[in-house]
Amino acid sequence: MSDDTIAARPPAPQSGLKPNAIGFFDAMVIGLASTSPAYTIAAIIGGLVLFSGVHAPGIMLASFIPMLLIASAFYYLNTVDQDCGTTFSWVTRAMGPWLGWIGGWAIAMTGVLIVGSLAEVGVRYSLLTFGLEDAAYDPVLIRVLTVVLILVMTAICVWGTEISARLQNVLIVFQVLSLLAFAVVAFALVFSGNSPFDSLTPSWEWLNPFGGGWEGVTAGLLLGVFAYWGWESAVNLTEETTNSSQAPGKAAIWSTIVLLATYLSVTIAVVALAGDAFLAENADEEDAIFQVLASETMGPWAWVVMLSVATSAIASTQTTIIPASRTGLSMARRGALPKTFGHIHPRFRTPDVSTWWVAGIAIAYYLVVGLLSETALWDTLTALGLLIAFYYALTGIACAVYFRKRLTRSAKSFLLIGVGPVLGSLMLLWLLVAAIIDYGNPENSYTETPWFGVGPPLVIGVGIFLTGIVLMIVWYFRDRRFWAERPSTAEQPIVRIDATTGRREGTDA
Repeated sequence: MSDDTIAARPPAPQSGLKPNAIGFFDAMVIGLASTSPAYTIAAIIGGLVLFSGVHAPGIMLASFIPMLLIASAFYYLNTVDQDCGTTFSWVTRAMGPWLGWIGGWAIAMTGVLIVGSLAEVGVRYSLLTFGLEDAAYDPVLIRVLTVVLILVMTAICVWGTEISARLQNVLIVFQVLSLLAFAVVAFALVFSGNSPFDSLTPSWEWLNPFGGGWEGVTAGLLLGVFAYWGWESAVNLTEETTNSSQAPGKAAIWSTIVLLATYLSVTIAVVALAGDAFLAENADEEDAIFQVLASETMGPWAWVVMLSVATSAIASTQTTIIPASRTGLSMARRGALPKTFGHIHPRFRTPDVSTWWVAGIAIAYYLVVGLLSETALWDTLTALGLLIAFYYALTGIACAVYFRKRLTRSAKSFLLIGVGPVLGSLMLLWLLVAAIIDYGNPENSYTETPWFGVGPPLVIGVGIFLTGIVLMIVWYFRDRRFWAERPSTAEQPIVRIDATTGRREGTDA
């Protein structure tokens, strides 16, 4: 065969996600956007103060500790396995396919079940920004616009990771700057004595999470963990990030640090400005809290804060789709799900099938549950705390198990790879058990009507988990290739078969 003939051949089609599509900063921004900082503050500030009073900033500080420790586990595990399935892949390698599968299910479902609620908040706050209050509370209009927004954000996710990153860069900068501007104005009003509320002078004692007693600490920490949840989206993009063994993990760690600074400054500012009594009394009126605070604080510029919450929810609608879709892709190419979920768009190099599946299930869940009970959507958000604590804790334990032969080689390895992740996991498991006990009481839910004698969040959380176990067993009897994998250690290579391409893959740790 001549060289001319070889040169005339068309290039082989590329497979896999697009490498080097984004950099460290883009990954960090996506990690930040996934947490939806502006919306999160609006949603939980009343509850935090209700449970812990002026010590709400201390709760946010305490919640940061397990997040940082688990982020360390994500960083080290990503250095040896740059798989977009993150927890699914790592737990499979360290602890076997059964735990790996259920860990992947937990990640996927947290993303799927929250997308509708995030999109609805984005739509409602957008309308409130422009003073369209009647439209903002029209249930039919809100549902239609919410579905449209989910479809648009999904299309952008499929269109390309670079496009998603550029959009997020704009949205996150606006969010953080507007929140910090609000905090600065709030502090100025407090220290000048011009606050329109019963303001309080900030104190270092506010940073003590136990200053208000133990009664509300557990509930407050559960809200705090939910506030930080989402930073790992940066690592789900590892296969598409430059310097994939280092940058995604560092982006995850730095996103938690930026969140800490943002949450602490805004929480202190809000508590100082409005006082704990006002916030506690309006804990179940998240729209009202920020509407009132923004209008009283920013005056004609109140729309900036409202738009910040809107863009925060919209941005998170998009970025929350990413972990679920990448986890579906990872599971499919390992044979843990039907191979159609592993399809990658030939032009955009994104997991188009799994992404649209995430959107479809999210829309169906949002519409069905929303029609059955408006408060059930909020109980779903509460139930997600169970799944979040579970797969974060599972990842921390997997880190120590996987690197168990390296833990005694240095103090750094022992602390950062072993003790830290395990300690973070134990804290989250304690919260998980406390949440199960707490949610067993129907009065601790939005619905306040028992389902099967317990609180709806517990029923929803356990139901999602059991559904995953049933599906896992069904797939085990249909296709056992994934279950042929065996746990590996950092000193042993793992060989696996890509169920989508049939390619044999060997990875040396």
